[in-house]
Amino acid sequence: LDFTSSLLYRTPSKMPYANQPSVKILELTEENVKFVIENTDLSMANGVRRIFIAETPTIAIDWVQIENNTSVLHDEFIAHRLGLIPLTSDEVVDRLCYSRDCTCDEFCPDCSVELTLDVKCTDDQTRHVTTQDLISSDPRVIPVTSRNHEDENSEYGEQDDILIVKLRKNQELKLRAFAKKGFAKEHAKWNPTAGVAFEYDPDNSLRHTTYPRPEEWPKSEYTELDEDTYQAPFDPNAKADKFFINVESCGSLKPETIVMSGLSVLKKKLSDLQTQHSHEVAADVLTI
Repeated sequence: LDFTSSLLYRTPSKMPYANQPSVKILELTEENVKFVIENTDLSMANGVRRIFIAETPTIAIDWVQIENNTSVLHDEFIAHRLGLIPLTSDEVVDRLCYSRDCTCDEFCPDCSVELTLDVKCTDDQTRHVTTQDLISSDPRVIPVTSRNHEDENSEYGEQDDILIVKLRKNQELKLRAFAKKGFAKEHAKWNPTAGVAFEYDPDNSLRHTTYPRPEEWPKSEYTELDEDTYQAPFDPNAKADKFFINVESCGSLKPETIVMSGLSVLKKKLSDLQTQHSHEVAADVLTI
């Protein structure tokens, strides 16, 4: 926040002392979204980045019951690999409640999605058990690599399924699993992003980076310099207030969904903070 003397002249409909951020979308595809935020602080941009990664809810396998496993990998190894498989969550995650908040005893359709796998190798050729062998009770929650098998218009094109384990003759893997709602602060398997990056000062006018040889340093895609100029002149009075953000999805959520869901989480956290603060103030008044 930029506190100035305009505090004296504020009106109920506007807060002149507060920044008014603006957002412009630069690129939107099935895999990533690029946008620029202006008139805000470095702390705010980094906070948004962290929320996209760690606090945006998705669905991932969290409970596995292995009925039969005669493969070379032990049960815990397979359970861990299953948990890291990204599942499509766009249409379901907002409707599911967290299992810790659900009134059911174990699992129910309101807090989980059941998946099963039953594969046995019956010939001499090695059998690859992949995400295509996972059968979901909800067609909206499937491994990301399985959703494009029937979609000829997808940007992803043909994809290899994720390998879970290899079986030789007479080896078998049979299990059932439950996918639950969560976020990456609890475990990285709920991270909806493959990477989130933000950039400011693309021409290095703030000198937050020292280039040993500026001419050898690759220019940013957002540079405004001429071809024969390698960095902008130093501006000691400049402030970082324009941020170029790139959100890349791992496939469990659409990139625009990650952004909107992350902003909803941030809004809720700020609302809860405001509510708690007002309660604390009221309690202090009563105490006095």
